[in-house]
Amino acid sequence: MVRLGFIIGFIALLGALLSGLAAYRVHDQELALDRIALARAIDVHASLVQDRSTERELLARVASGLFRAPSVLKPNMLEPLRSAIYAFKTDFVVAGWVARLQPSELAAAQTAIKAAGFAKPEIRDYNDKPVDPASLTQPIDVLMDLEPRSDETMALPGRSYDNDPVRSAMLARARIEKRSVASDPVPLLRGNGPIGVIVAAPVIPEGATEPVGFITFSYELASLMLTNDDLSLFSVALKDPRKDNSELVANDQGVVSTRITPPEGPSPSATRTISFGGRDWQLGYYAKTNSARRAEQTAIIVAAIGFAITAMVCGLFGYVAYNNLRLSREIQVRIGFERRLTAVIDELNHRVKNILAVIQSIVTRTLRHGSDIDSARELLIGRIHAMSNVVSLLSESQWQGVKLKGLFEARAIPHADRIAVSGPDIAVSARAAQSLSLLFFELASHSDEGLSLVGKHPHITANWTVTGEEPDTVFQFRWEEFNTSQATRRPDSDFGLILLDRVAPEALGGTAKRYFTDVSYVYELTAPMETVVDMTERDRTEKISAPVRPAK
Repeated sequence: MVRLGFIIGFIALLGALLSGLAAYRVHDQELALDRIALARAIDVHASLVQDRSTERELLARVASGLFRAPSVLKPNMLEPLRSAIYAFKTDFVVAGWVARLQPSELAAAQTAIKAAGFAKPEIRDYNDKPVDPASLTQPIDVLMDLEPRSDETMALPGRSYDNDPVRSAMLARARIEKRSVASDPVPLLRGNGPIGVIVAAPVIPEGATEPVGFITFSYELASLMLTNDDLSLFSVALKDPRKDNSELVANDQGVVSTRITPPEGPSPSATRTISFGGRDWQLGYYAKTNSARRAEQTAIIVAAIGFAITAMVCGLFGYVAYNNLRLSREIQVRIGFERRLTAVIDELNHRVKNILAVIQSIVTRTLRHGSDIDSARELLIGRIHAMSNVVSLLSESQWQGVKLKGLFEARAIPHADRIAVSGPDIAVSARAAQSLSLLFFELASHSDEGLSLVGKHPHITANWTVTGEEPDTVFQFRWEEFNTSQATRRPDSDFGLILLDRVAPEALGGTAKRYFTDVSYVYELTAPMETVVDMTERDRTEKISAPVRPAK
């Protein structure tokens, strides 16, 4: 009996020790995993906010770079930029053209605003009081045009921003620093409107030293901060740059309001700093759950289970083993998820940087010095549409390749109905698809548009073949435009020649040549099939997109 009591006591003591050890381990694991998950989610959110802000600041810079106006008093100044602005598909509230006018130009500006059809063409200050030109000795900044035009925005043009403390400070800084600048948080459209931020980019004519005006974009803070996520582990607040003891927060409906932060109040779990509009903004993250308390509760539950299991002598070891296995599987799943998320983010960053580099090259080469702005704008939009089309196709296939015939869609290739396409419908890699999409656009956009069709057959053919035996198969592409000659064909642009002769062949590891025959213009591209398909890239993408499975 004593021996049995000793054995039972020993087992009970061993069970208590094991239960306490399991509770301690679970406590540490839960606390560590929660902190890692929160930190990772915060880093991802801050990175997304930074990317989102950079994209919107880039829109202002691109718009100011594209802006070429013969006169700051011309009505409908944003008309040449309308298609380019909306092509970016950003969520700006209002895009505006603010002209810097001399006192002698106010009468002509009022006439221009009236000719554009706006409701209140009078030049007035920000409180809607008329401005007396005789009382002015310095230029003033006047809103001359905006997008979109609605019942709420039609009455805004004609306002001077000189008396508005937030907007005037923003424009003054943009004028002095000659770069895009963001304002302090300010109500948009009206005094009780949604709180947002305005980005102003100066427009400086070639050869001038001072801006003639500013392109402005207004954004709501809620969309910039990415606050409307009910499933998030945290809530996000923006440090109010106007006050030291307040911050801006959004409710479930996305309405941003100011909140006072007392010194004894809770501090954010983490802070991150982002750059936007030439200034730093501080984001504060508040965890929605108490990780330490949740870990303690989990540990208490595990300990209670351990003590209860100790009383069940026969099933003690089996249940503890099962419990440890379950906890181990949960930890492995969480670790696998973290690794997969890191790999996806790294891959996404790499591909976004590549796409931005290509777009930067397209913009730089297209909008070179001395180019015709109308032709350059259409070429730029077409090239970006071609890139957008191939990115959409790659997204649909999870970046695992694109069917080659799909790159000849009418929405991305001019005169697609005149092109006779033939060849095996192979799936090319993401890198090859981007190069070939731009290549097809350049060939199609410079084909001779004046020639008619011969019978019912298109006078442009595009065909490709795959020859040879594995692993030395060769991809051969041939583009031929009939009924054209060197004298009649529209010459290729500088960017097109670089793409045809160097960029596309080097991207595919092949060679290219172009020449004229007696009746046609021919472009041929030859490359190894292994670079066109790029199985290494496909295997990497499939590995990232594969579901995470717990170890058995």
